[in-house]
Amino acid sequence: MTNLSVLDGVLSDLAAESQQLDAWVASLPADGWATVTTPQGWTVAHQVGHLHWTDLASHSAITEPDEFARGIKSAASDPGGFIDEAAEEMAALPPEQLLASWREGRVALDAALRTVPDGEKIPWYGPPMSPASMATARVMETWAHSHDVAEALGLPIPQTSRAKHVCHIGVRTRGFAHLVRGEQAPTVDVRVELTGPDGDVWAWGPQDAPERITGSGYDFALLATRRRHVDDVDVHAEGDHAAHWLTIVQAFAGMPGADPVRMAER
Repeated sequence: MTNLSVLDGVLSDLAAESQQLDAWVASLPADGWATVTTPQGWTVAHQVGHLHWTDLASHSAITEPDEFARGIKSAASDPGGFIDEAAEEMAALPPEQLLASWREGRVALDAALRTVPDGEKIPWYGPPMSPASMATARVMETWAHSHDVAEALGLPIPQTSRAKHVCHIGVRTRGFAHLVRGEQAPTVDVRVELTGPDGDVWAWGPQDAPERITGSGYDFALLATRRRHVDDVDVHAEGDHAAHWLTIVQAFAGMPGADPVRMAER
């Protein structure tokens, strides 16, 4: 089976992130699930529904790869809309049914990820992923959508070291962030040194890189999930390539969508 020592840690963080969101929405009245959370009109129900749908897709990729492959072909016919359509379908469910289904799906995905043989990759809409990489991606998405929900509901958002998973993907996808915007990926190395909420330093890239990014790990995660404008975070760049990267960094697949708006302009 896959390397459980690494996977266990990521799945533990995924469970904690999911349970936090679960606690925020479990006591909401039905009209609370209709609270709008994004400029595009996604409600709390859309956010939870999207997470549930992605869990189901991830589970299918592991347990029913042929069925998942057919789903990829279907998605290819509407690459810009199939995610919104799935979220809309899930959001139409009664809140108690959606919540119960999401809980069941989380447990099923956790179990499925632990069965993947060591070294085997899981098919996905982008490049195939290891179980640990897929779990890390689920942490990133849950972290980002949880932030949307908490902000819309006016809830305090705890800063935890789980944001490191988001930062890790944001750093790893530097080249993709350029390519998805039609830019050539730069060859200049960038050293990233971020400070986590517990005071730990999270670092990527060569120590002698000619350019650097420093600052708050939590804020970099907000940049990487495109939840904040670069002017509103405690993240700093040294060098032109690093400075530009901060304006386009993204930890998720697909098109970047509209650029974040400055807090003063909201």
